[in-house]
Amino acid sequence: MKLFEDGLLLRIFIGERDSYQGRPLHEQIVKKAKELDLAGATVLRGMMGFGAHSRVHTTSLLRLSADMPLVVEIVDSEAYINRMLPFLDEMMTEGMITLEKVQVLKYGRQRREIEE
Repeated sequence: MKLFEDGLLLRIFIGERDSYQGRPLHEQIVKKAKELDLAGATVLRGMMGFGAHSRVHTTSLLRLSADMPLVVEIVDSEAYINRMLPFLDEMMTEGMITLEKVQVLKYGRQRREIEE
């Protein structure tokens, strides 16, 4: 079934070394998203980047970094994304979070919408 609907793209910029409660932060974010029944989450590993501390992280053989940039992307309805935000506030000590309105062409299972 194809459905067009408005949604939000939650994009979370963190480092590979970032952790929460002794576990990698990106794993904790994906685990929480699944627990909250969000539509899905994808973790992308960057080849090069820098953040608030202006340190360049790269996969170059001459400057191999063990703290590569990661981006976690989650697309869902505004109501579902809003359920995730308090947990991100608790989990993250640094990094960046962005929200972007998107139009979703959706394939897949239907689920009950939550009340806002």
